[in-house]
Amino acid sequence: MRNLIDKLYENNSLSRDELLYLLDNLTEDDQSYLHMKANDARQQHYSNKVYMRGLIEFTNYCKNDCTYCGIRSKNKNVQRYRLDKEQILQCCQVGYQLGYRTYVLQGGEDPYYTDDRMVDIIKTIKERYPECAVTISVGEKSRESYQRFYEAGADRYLLRHETNTRSLYESLHPRMDYDNRINCLNTLKDIGYQVGAGFMVGLPGQVNEDFVNDLMFLKELKPHMIGIGPFIPQKDTPLANEESGTLEMTCILLSIIRLLLPDVLLPATTALGSIDPKGREKGLKAGGNVVMPNLSPTDVRELYALYDGKICTGDEAAHCRKCIERRINSAGFEVDMARGDHVTYQ
Repeated sequence: MRNLIDKLYENNSLSRDELLYLLDNLTEDDQSYLHMKANDARQQHYSNKVYMRGLIEFTNYCKNDCTYCGIRSKNKNVQRYRLDKEQILQCCQVGYQLGYRTYVLQGGEDPYYTDDRMVDIIKTIKERYPECAVTISVGEKSRESYQRFYEAGADRYLLRHETNTRSLYESLHPRMDYDNRINCLNTLKDIGYQVGAGFMVGLPGQVNEDFVNDLMFLKELKPHMIGIGPFIPQKDTPLANEESGTLEMTCILLSIIRLLLPDVLLPATTALGSIDPKGREKGLKAGGNVVMPNLSPTDVRELYALYDGKICTGDEAAHCRKCIERRINSAGFEVDMARGDHVTYQ
């Protein structure tokens, strides 16, 4: 098994069968070795730096009905909200004063935010904070929309593919098209964005073969960022009574991703911290190098309830910033508040 891990470390590649064998047969000792090699690979590209992004969850309206998501369109128990342009800019101002140089604007697929509105918001942020990076995460759009956002100044785009197993994707995403999702990711790369993909870990019915599909897809796509996190059920969804994904499997996959794509930007997600008090720290030790503290106003944070048990919903931005920095330092890493671009964009 260690020979297989060494091969992955040295070649940044394994066959489909080798990846499946690895996932099927890892012992606890093997996991420790895998995490150590992933940590070493991250160290070579980013040393012990962890980049901080300021997350702004600006709308919890969504036209889609994904079966795992708490802000799905059919959930009538959600108190909906939208931040207007001035509220978003206020979040950016608070973030700038706290040292953030990347803003991540994330929301549901909300038709209220037309291309014109999004372009206006992006342009204004870039005019006020020209040295800052703007990341957008608002789902599937047309090539024309993506192009307009890019020309307005958006640097990065996050669009998790969620799962690369077509049948599983279609069972989780009513009225959505798997091929369109993949086409969107390819379009974003073609335009010139730093692109983020990613998937959930521990979905009902998900097996190791599905993870191999994801890993092979990511190796081929070569995104600049990869966000993975455990599936966590939300009480008002069809998957409310299902088991959560595990920290252990998420960290295994983080390490494999780091070894497959050693220069990738790899977040230790809030979801990891939500299933384990030390989850984000463990994610960093497994090869992660990004965290995204919340800059959203505290009065809306609980309303952006993609899953249950989300942490830090009541914390002021300054408290979030100090708290996560202490945690990062205590895990043996150094906070880097710069833009934190992918190495090919630096």
